[in-house]
Amino acid sequence: MGWDLASIRKNLEFTEKTKGEIKQLFHPYYIVNLVLSFSFLFLKLTHPFCDYLFAPGPEMCELDMRETEILFFLLVVIMIRSRKTGSTALVAYLSNGFVYAKGANIILFFLADPRLCMVYLILAMLQGMLLPEPTYKGPENITYFRANSLAEELARDTKVVWIVTFYAAWSPACINFTHVFSKLSNDYSLPNLKFGKVDVGRYSEQAEQYHINSSALSRQLPTMIMFQEGKELGRVPAIVQGKVQKFFFKEEDLVAAFDMNNLYQKCKEDKKFVPSDVKEANKEAKKDK
Repeated sequence: MGWDLASIRKNLEFTEKTKGEIKQLFHPYYIVNLVLSFSFLFLKLTHPFCDYLFAPGPEMCELDMRETEILFFLLVVIMIRSRKTGSTALVAYLSNGFVYAKGANIILFFLADPRLCMVYLILAMLQGMLLPEPTYKGPENITYFRANSLAEELARDTKVVWIVTFYAAWSPACINFTHVFSKLSNDYSLPNLKFGKVDVGRYSEQAEQYHINSSALSRQLPTMIMFQEGKELGRVPAIVQGKVQKFFFKEEDLVAAFDMNNLYQKCKEDKKFVPSDVKEANKEAKKDK
């Protein structure tokens, strides 16, 4: 197998997204969380901190068996959790890992000295209140629909592909998703590819029309639906045999679920978008013939 210099260079080059993630890591939120996540290891293994903070014993300034097992279990949990979310972004890995790492630190500090645990808890709480995870605060390109205005817009211009989020203002999941959808609308909007939102908490008839459960226990908030030629082309979370499928509303997962890069390119060329699963079905049909 030959090596192409151009392909090697392409693999080694940072993408714009990777560069953006590296810059994002210099935000105080990530720096402070990294310090909190590794605080027990640093203090337990580093002189003179370990001499003053921890009780003297045969394993002074070393990890004992129990501490090693807890840290190993933490590593396994983070790996399993990352696989379940399907995330490939460095920032997403860190965000998931911080939660479990701080939980493990609380246990480790408590086992070593409850007083150290209390200090750590106070620091972790201060971080949570003063340094929340940074979110997208850039521009958005979203149309907010009321009552029947979505149906009217879909019927008015069938050439426009719409990606619409159905949300409730009181839902924490919808609130957390707000910045993701705003960023997608800014990155992918075109004259014939538009983004919209409908508050089903306020307009419950819209929830009924598009078969969305808007109750407090609903697993369908938020719901994101793609419309092409005025008809629904796909949605997340999907409903299979009457059951709502689990879906993580992360940017990279949504881009993959709706094939947004291909969708954007087709809309830019003013061509009809055909989902990848439909393309595969057509290929199989041709083979059968």
